[in-house]
Amino acid sequence: MTNWAIFTLEIMKRYCLALDLKNDPALIAEYENIHKNVWPENIQGIKDAGITVMDIYRTGNRLFMIMEVNDDFSFEKKAAADAANEKVQEWEKLMWKFQQPLPWAKEGEKWVLMEKIFQL
Repeated sequence: MTNWAIFTLEIMKRYCLALDLKNDPALIAEYENIHKNVWPENIQGIKDAGITVMDIYRTGNRLFMIMEVNDDFSFEKKAAADAANEKVQEWEKLMWKFQQPLPWAKEGEKWVLMEKIFQL
């Protein structure tokens, strides 16, 4: 008798984004501390948008966000949902205390979508 294993391969879209923090060690430490307890409403909004994985990395004052999303995700839908969510708006206002746009960011742009230039 043969046992067959069935494997399902889900191909998720992955996006990488970048943003700078203000170059102040105390603000950076506070920013990291706040991210140890992200507000539940924000976590739920992220999940509801179709984001299945979100990781943020830091080097110096530069942040890198890696998101894996399902087929329901779109940046436009996420932006509209965030704009309608008072708690998310409160969070974004608080985060702007620590963040600053990249020099090449467009007007009003925070996280800048990165271009993939290599894959193994």
